Amino acid sequence: MKLQYLPIIYFAVISLVTAAVTAADKKKAKKGAFRISEATLFILAFLGGALAEYITMRLIRHKTLHKRFMLGLPAIILLQLTALILLIIYL
Repeated sequence: MKLQYLPIIYFAVISLVTAAVTAADKKKAKKGAFRISEATLFILAFLGGALAEYITMRLIRHKTLHKRFMLGLPAIILLQLTALILLIIYL
């Protein structure tokens, strides 16, 4: 496997994991079970799953009333896009 594909594979895997964890938290919320912490959801977002988490939350209507997520996730996405653009320009 070529090293150039590793970032794409990483992004795909972290996105799938983040979407799955977000959906699991929604399922647990409906059942009244022990929930996945907000810190865990934000860590996954910072690790590259912010876009997947935001899309999943909108699709399944999970935490959409929490300003912390509805403002925080787009901010993380913008930060990550800015970092990506700077990497492309300067590398």
